Amino acid sequence: MTAPSTFGLSTEARNLHWLLSNLVEEVPGVHSVTVVSSDGLMLLSSDPGHQAAQVAGRQDGPRGSSADLATIVSGIGSLTVGAAKLMDGGGVKQTMVAMDEGSVFVMSISDGSLLGVHATPDCDMSVIAYHMALFVGRAGHVLTPELRSELRKSMESAQ
Repeated sequence: MTAPSTFGLSTEARNLHWLLSNLVEEVPGVHSVTVVSSDGLMLLSSDPGHQAAQVAGRQDGPRGSSADLATIVSGIGSLTVGAAKLMDGGGVKQTMVAMDEGSVFVMSISDGSLLGVHATPDCDMSVIAYHMALFVGRAGHVLTPELRSELRKSMESAQ
């Protein structure tokens, strides 16, 4: 996991890091996961592909990195919220994009924050959706403005 160290973080922040790590490690087919604030800033991320590239001594740039996933999740979130407004569809709960070589899932957490998952094309979508819902259920009530600020600062100091 390339998320910043949890040393010095509040219990709530450490718990969110643990939940995110658990989602990546325990759910088959998950490539990477990110949590994005309502203003599009990455709050939490996992990026095993980027970490592997660093270990191998390669710097492949941002393509496929957690920053890219955060940008994609933010864009999909904005697009679907706009579509829901135009169609009088109410709040957007979940969005899934299936591609030939992978899938992207986006789920609302709270106050406009989003959970995004990049998964393999052969993943079990219902299992991923279930584990995302568990994450949202556990994270939604603790993702306060103070905690979002703490997570942002943690991500900035890691860069």
